[in-house]
Amino acid sequence: MADFRLVNPEGWEYDLQSVYSAYIGYFQLHNVPWYDRTWGQFFETFEQFLGFSWPVITVTDSWTGRAHIVTRLTTVGAFIKMIKTRFGETLPTPDNMLKVTHFETSQRHLRNVADWATYKKLYTTLPAVALAAFKTRIRAGEPKAIRELWAKHDKTFLAIDFEWSERNPATFLEWGYAAVRCGHLEAVGAWPPMPESNYRKGHYIIGDYVDKIVNKHCPTYPWQYAWGDSQVIPKSKLPQIVQSVISSLVSPDAETTANSLVLVGHGVTSDIQRLEETKIKIPNNVLIIDTASFERALFNAGERGTMHDPKTGKLRAQGSTLSLGGLLHSLGIEPPCALHNAGNDAFMCLLALQKMMEPGTTTPDPDARRKSKLAGLAMGAPIPVAFMGHLTVVDGGQPMSGYFKSPGGLGSPRVRERGVVDGEMDVVHRISKYGSASPPGMGGSWKDDKERDREEREGWIRSAKGLRSVTK
Repeated sequence: MADFRLVNPEGWEYDLQSVYSAYIGYFQLHNVPWYDRTWGQFFETFEQFLGFSWPVITVTDSWTGRAHIVTRLTTVGAFIKMIKTRFGETLPTPDNMLKVTHFETSQRHLRNVADWATYKKLYTTLPAVALAAFKTRIRAGEPKAIRELWAKHDKTFLAIDFEWSERNPATFLEWGYAAVRCGHLEAVGAWPPMPESNYRKGHYIIGDYVDKIVNKHCPTYPWQYAWGDSQVIPKSKLPQIVQSVISSLVSPDAETTANSLVLVGHGVTSDIQRLEETKIKIPNNVLIIDTASFERALFNAGERGTMHDPKTGKLRAQGSTLSLGGLLHSLGIEPPCALHNAGNDAFMCLLALQKMMEPGTTTPDPDARRKSKLAGLAMGAPIPVAFMGHLTVVDGGQPMSGYFKSPGGLGSPRVRERGVVDGEMDVVHRISKYGSASPPGMGGSWKDDKERDREEREGWIRSAKGLRSVTK
């Protein structure tokens, strides 16, 4: 098997063992006593049949996905010619040989099989051949392959999304993910998945660049993650976090079986490049679904019907690709969150995939989650406290001292400018009418404010020259 050359797969379409099987069936059907013929030695066993030395290649069937060892019809003709030349009898070409429509289009390795040991060794490579073809079919968005994959209910689908600087793709601004562990849900009878409760999700903002690097052509919205709390991290920690998420869901690498993890993305090629740039380790047997390619394949096959561009009203052209927002719109999903936020994009990408697989999937409402959270706080749930700096807030023209509770909103808690607070979490902020910028317990704290109030009531004020009386 070490000596081989490359050949195009066209014309290589008959399963080798099926050729032998077809002859045995022909002899049985037509009562041919092959065992009494001089050429009968070639049909005693399949191993004897291989003695002719058959040129073969390995391919996968484009419909079934199964791998086969195939030969050409011309080689069958050469076998028939050999029988006639050596033994003087003419064998027919059997009409029930298994014909394989090959999936592969690239050149294949040509081998000559003349004995059972060689055939057996080649046969052991078929699972790897089938896996390689299946990976290609999934990556190309083939509807049949992806539907079969989803229907097994045994994979973990992990949607990922990076947001990066327009000027330097190596500068990451955000990373988000959403995952659904179908095997676990199937085991407990929770099928189909409920996106908001069954998706494991997360969103990470690179603190080194947030609000410092702003994309002009395609702005991002790092503070508007709608499905949980964003985490602000240093850029050096991102590879470690991404690797830990993937490692928690992936199974070991194998040459013959697909991984339990399936990566999902919309225009996923760029995200895969980002993973490679950050040295993230992904097993070779991980399958990758591009929802853009999948939807395009469905449209090209006529499964999505006639579609019009919502902006221009023109008919959609064959081979065109929808953006994530366009895909969601075509599925009847009005995004309940801001797109171009890495966490939101990953969540909505996974939701779009599930919607194409399970049309009855409902779109979750992030506002309902926030309302539920606020209701819990109203019933006495503890309020998380985070120091965000001291602010001066004016109420009716009068400065207020004390603490201010942020009402919450989209995005992670932060302070954009003096006196302006927005955040999804309910955060308690320090307010000082003196404009103090120190946390409680340090200079400028509420204790200092109280002391100043007492001194003013007693007729004393502080100045650069010390404490002096203002009592007349």
